[in-house]
Amino acid sequence: MALNVKLGVSTWLWVSPFRTEEAEALFKRVSSLGYDTVEIAVEDPALIDVARIGDALAGNNLGVVVCGAFGSTRDLTSDDERLQANALEYIEQCLAIAKALGAGFFAGPMYSAVGKARMVPPEQRAVEWERAVANLRKVCAMAASLGLDIALEPLNRFESDLINNVDDVLRLIAAIDHPAAKVCLDMFHMNIEEPDPEEAIYKAGDKLIHMQVSENYRGTPGTGNANWDAYRRGLAAIGYSGVVSIESFTPENKELAGAVCIWRNLAESQDAFAREGHRFLREWIG
Repeated sequence: MALNVKLGVSTWLWVSPFRTEEAEALFKRVSSLGYDTVEIAVEDPALIDVARIGDALAGNNLGVVVCGAFGSTRDLTSDDERLQANALEYIEQCLAIAKALGAGFFAGPMYSAVGKARMVPPEQRAVEWERAVANLRKVCAMAASLGLDIALEPLNRFESDLINNVDDVLRLIAAIDHPAAKVCLDMFHMNIEEPDPEEAIYKAGDKLIHMQVSENYRGTPGTGNANWDAYRRGLAAIGYSGVVSIESFTPENKELAGAVCIWRNLAESQDAFAREGHRFLREWIG
């Protein structure tokens, strides 16, 4: 039985940061490669003209997902209240972009800064946890006022010391206690942190609203050692019907370069990555 999903690909595969001026040519490429959806990574909201980007989406018959980039200056758990405020302002701008473009949610590891992985005392960890919970309640209220959800993404232990797996993110969602708080899972991180990815997807259940995929080494789907059958079984078991989106990065990534550690090209070309990834995923979904 085929998975009833849409296939997407992130703008990060080609460009960083994504700019309005690149939308038409990039979306035409994404559509020509067979994708249903483009995942727009918003590094700088000032570079996004929603009217022009909306026209480019419609002109290329593409759906849209919006995700965020949480570098060191956007940190809801920081001791520096200015960085917390900066993160909240950025998230508010991204939620407005998601609403204007017709996305149903805003996704990303918005609970903390990407690359914030330290050994800290339990007391400090507890303080940061409470900051994340309190600030994400504010974010959920913002999202709900626009009719949106948020999709919280666990990161592997080398990129975050707060939320690493599905158990962590479900505990966070329970603490936030707001219906807008949902889950985004990323295969790359799951391949490091989840002993049983099928079970992890089953645990996420109906809270899973977005699925990002790539190989164990962030490469083209089907070229590594990821257990794709386990992921497929998990998604089928919960009746997942959202977007399955390739997320990898150009080596030119700006906002998250130090955290994602993509120092080399992972395919012959970024177009080849997207083309071969789509071919594999079409077969994988059934």
